[in-house]
Amino acid sequence: MPYPSQLQELRALALQCLLENDPAAKAQAVAAMAQAWAGGALTLDPAAGPQPDGAIPGRPARPELVPPRLVGRRSMATLEGRAMLVHALSHIEFNAVNLALDALWRFPGMPAAYYTDWLRVAKEEAYHFSMLSAHLQTLGYQYGDFTAHDSLWEMVERTREDITARMALVPRTLEARGLDAIPPLRAKIAQAGDMAAAAILDIILHDEIGHVEIGNRWYRYMCELRGLEPRATYDELALRYRAPVLKGPFNLAARRLAGFTEAELGQLG
Repeated sequence: MPYPSQLQELRALALQCLLENDPAAKAQAVAAMAQAWAGGALTLDPAAGPQPDGAIPGRPARPELVPPRLVGRRSMATLEGRAMLVHALSHIEFNAVNLALDALWRFPGMPAAYYTDWLRVAKEEAYHFSMLSAHLQTLGYQYGDFTAHDSLWEMVERTREDITARMALVPRTLEARGLDAIPPLRAKIAQAGDMAAAAILDIILHDEIGHVEIGNRWYRYMCELRGLEPRATYDELALRYRAPVLKGPFNLAARRLAGFTEAELGQLG
């Protein structure tokens, strides 16, 4: 995805990546953006207000998005069932690329470290998507071949006006659920003999701990900035924005590494 020279500001470039419809092109553009930033080829303007000229997020015509209850059931006993699971994981990671890009471009006036943190998340999520979609092809399928749901992006959309709510309810709530879900999924897919997919899940779990930690850190930063008590504020935001009620079992070790306090873990039940 080529970019004209006037788009060499990080947040404007992130918005262009977000608008890209083709998943492979989006992942490549994110990797190129991260490389350009690391090489000093981009500037950062936290005060800038880049405006989208297309639908957010950019996404392909397929997969068809349906309510969660209508997404097909996945049995590890068949090749198609394993492919459906890898497809579902690919879709989660594609949405995660979009949510990281949205966090990067949408909210002005944050410290530079906020934007570089979310650039790191976008780069790693794009890598996850690329690995999963490539593995899906080895199973004889393409991203888009099965239905998917849009629950993760729906919360991104709900919290578009409030960065505190975004940090509270996307990385440290919805993405944190992945810390709990990945180990049993990995066990199932390894038992089915797909060790390549299991190895990808090992990488994803390692990286997702860091992503959730970023959400925790910037949520607490915003609470301190606004004079809010983090736990009470989280409960209020979860109610206001209709966050899902979290259900165990919980991966407490991973959640500790991701920066949750013992008091927060104790509230999980």
